[in-house]
Amino acid sequence: MGRLPLRIDTEVKRRLTQIVAGALSLLLIVTACTQGDSSHSGQQGKNEQITADISCESPKQKVSQSLSSGATWTMCWGVHPDFGLTLSDIYITPPGEDPIRVIDTMSISQLEVPYDTGERLTSDITESGFGGRKMKTLSDDACGGRLQSASIPKIGDGSYGKSETREVLCSEVVDEGLAYHSSDLVAPASARKNGWQLSTVSRVGWYEYVSQYTFGADGSISVQLGATGDLSPVDYTDEDHGWDVGDHEHAASHSHNAVWRIRWGLGGTGGMSAQQFDADETGDRGAESPKLTGKLKDIDHPTTARWQDRRWWRVLNPNRLNDDGHPISYQIDVGKTDSFEFVDDAEHSHTHEDDIGYDVGFTNHNDCELYATKNRGDCGRGVQEFVEDGKDQNLDDVVSWVAVGFHHVPRDEEQSPMEMHWQGFTLLPRDLTAQRFDLPKGHEGVNGVPDSEWNQEPIN
Repeated sequence: MGRLPLRIDTEVKRRLTQIVAGALSLLLIVTACTQGDSSHSGQQGKNEQITADISCESPKQKVSQSLSSGATWTMCWGVHPDFGLTLSDIYITPPGEDPIRVIDTMSISQLEVPYDTGERLTSDITESGFGGRKMKTLSDDACGGRLQSASIPKIGDGSYGKSETREVLCSEVVDEGLAYHSSDLVAPASARKNGWQLSTVSRVGWYEYVSQYTFGADGSISVQLGATGDLSPVDYTDEDHGWDVGDHEHAASHSHNAVWRIRWGLGGTGGMSAQQFDADETGDRGAESPKLTGKLKDIDHPTTARWQDRRWWRVLNPNRLNDDGHPISYQIDVGKTDSFEFVDDAEHSHTHEDDIGYDVGFTNHNDCELYATKNRGDCGRGVQEFVEDGKDQNLDDVVSWVAVGFHHVPRDEEQSPMEMHWQGFTLLPRDLTAQRFDLPKGHEGVNGVPDSEWNQEPIN
């Protein structure tokens, strides 16, 4: 009986040791999650991450964010009186690699809103703008991350009058769900991912627009325009041109026709080209399914193009290769759009073509060509004229004009205020690196046709 207390002390110590070890393990897990560490990524042991060393010309500001894959985005942000949120010098640094320049400048370049009644048309970027007093100060309930301030002129571009420093940019890391799930027998793996969201809010009339860019852990860029605020109280009509949202009170339907301008910077300035991919039905069948043929077509000169099923475009730098020897590129995935023709283009068109609309346009960079319609200066009124004027040029310093339309038929549930509705597109890395950024352990050697051990069917 005299030795029982010793056994009790020993047991207590053992339990305390387990508790402390468990607490330390939990702390390490929480710390890794908080810092965005990807212990599954196979990138452990590599040198400390290098980020892009960029200088942002005042009043632009530098921002940077590392994500779950171990990749880091770095760029400059600013507020333009017309375009609102503008992003420039956009770099991504894959894990263990050198920074890669992706985009020189990116912003919205026009938002035309024609009402179905034919009684109202606005060109919000050139007539009102998304910056200046139109850009709203954000509060904590509008941002789940950190708010960042900028000096916003009260008049125009700030050449005259005073400016005020306001919190207008929301920067937040958001959960983006499952990154991958592989049940193979050799190295089963799964992981979630996150993304870095930058957004601002601008009020034009009764609408409030969210300019939002989400930079993915996989290198993707989601470009979105969200619309909220209130239905126009002065645009009510009949059932042929709107939707009943009250007692025989029809709010007018209308379109949000947006175009973004992207000046590419893949690997530097110039030396880039563009291609269109189409997968077409051949009319032939294989043993089990119809045959399709996928082909790339070079886009040698400025042009516009329409989206259709199984079509996408890419901008590439033929002189910058990944470790597989493939030119680095970004794919433009338009996705869902209500294709449109700008009213301004139709009224000022110098072409005899029936369809003057486009979903994507490609031109060479010109400092004067900034607005998709109602452009200022003597270099053309809009994208159609930019293309016409440059049709004999070889594409080199590539600018993409991406058009996404949304036809808005109001609903009862949009009063009031309106639930957010979105339109936009995605830029996907295509061959930016030879393999995915966050390779799970055991998958390092899977590049091309897998070894025979990978051909085993997983056991359910």
